[in-house]
Amino acid sequence: MRKIPIIIVCLIAITVSQAQSIHDRLDEKVKHLMADGQMKHAIMGLHVVNSKTGRLVYDLNGQVGLAPASTQKIFTAIAALDTLGSHYRYKTPIGFSGQIQGDTLNGNLVVVGYGDPTLGSWRYPNTKMQQVLQSIISAVAAAGIHTINGDIVLDDSKFSYQPVPGGWPWADVGNYYGSGTWALNWNENQYDVILNPGETEGDLVSIASTKPSLLPTLSNLVTTGPRGSGDNTNIYMAPYATSGLVEGAAPAGEKNFVVSGSIPYPADVLGKAVFDNLVAAGIKVKGHVVTGYQLFVNRRPMPSFSSSLLSIRSPSLDSLVYWFLQKSINFYGETFARTIAFENIGIGSTQEGVDIIRNYWQAKGIEKSSLKMVDGSGLSPQNRVTAAAEVAALQYAKTAGWYSNFYTALPTYNGTKMKSGTIGGVKAYAGYQNAADGNQYTFSIIINNYDGSVENVIQKMYGVLDVLK
Repeated sequence: MRKIPIIIVCLIAITVSQAQSIHDRLDEKVKHLMADGQMKHAIMGLHVVNSKTGRLVYDLNGQVGLAPASTQKIFTAIAALDTLGSHYRYKTPIGFSGQIQGDTLNGNLVVVGYGDPTLGSWRYPNTKMQQVLQSIISAVAAAGIHTINGDIVLDDSKFSYQPVPGGWPWADVGNYYGSGTWALNWNENQYDVILNPGETEGDLVSIASTKPSLLPTLSNLVTTGPRGSGDNTNIYMAPYATSGLVEGAAPAGEKNFVVSGSIPYPADVLGKAVFDNLVAAGIKVKGHVVTGYQLFVNRRPMPSFSSSLLSIRSPSLDSLVYWFLQKSINFYGETFARTIAFENIGIGSTQEGVDIIRNYWQAKGIEKSSLKMVDGSGLSPQNRVTAAAEVAALQYAKTAGWYSNFYTALPTYNGTKMKSGTIGGVKAYAGYQNAADGNQYTFSIIINNYDGSVENVIQKMYGVLDVLK
């Protein structure tokens, strides 16, 4: 019996020794990185715990608020899975006001949005644009309607008509990754600009088309860049704008070169698509496309929705979170924040949604002052969170029934399951590392204000995280 305490003491000693070894090796790597020229004016936060025990392994500035970029998405994703439920599905009801008499609808066809970010998305088998449009046409035809003696009404009143969070840079808003979110979204509120550069640097570039087609005018200031130079364009267009511009350079010799922007008002594009497809199917529409925003600014009431034709449902939330984290889709993060607000207070507002998310995390033990969020995605450079808060959120996720789906949704970089974050002067990672000795570590590493190329910083950050393997 005397041998048992000795064995326990030995095991504890080995565990402590291993922990100290990890700490010391991390410390050596951290000091080397902080002495690097790229870090002369930078600040780094690093917080590491043992995933199984929660014991602190290493901390450097873990309680300092830093701009997290897209690693902030873990707070939104976890809060959405926990409060909405992993099986939550968005709905988009389609119905009508008035009455059907014979083959004529004496009323309006009404599409009601509740924020579905997948409506018209190419990422899922049943959400693609033409499939959605065909389901609407089929429902109208199945009801025996051959003539609509009214308007096509796009009711997007469930979310605030201010679609973009405060603090987003103007240079981001017109591009696909800076899309706003409304109660009615379409094709992830993204459109493609198809460019035809010249054969020689400096040649003019023509715009072949936009897909889906846009109502605003897009001025073209793009020139031809060197061959193989990639996408160096930027699109400037505000929400609800009737015009915008694209400038920069596209690589020489690459025909049908695609750059992507954010649709300034998706209800316009969706409404036109529904109208055109109805007409193409032989269904007459005597009215016009009328949007919620149009009614709102003119102080006109929203037409009633008296009878339903169908309700389109999104894939489950855990499927959406997969793409949200895998592809770092800012648009999904903003939609989740607004959806959380809608489900709590009845209107999808970014500010309200973010406040609810912060309160949610405060209830989980994370100080509100360590989580200064202004959006749901991390795109704003005004966000400030701590590395310790990110680790605490990741540790909480491990206790949830949906954890396996969340873990699967995290991308893999350098052999590690972790969410990355990148904005100007910011690089960050947060996730889990399974070590060769059987331990698992939960970590967050955030660098702000580094100098030089992000590619070099990434490799140096990997050198630190490799210690955990």
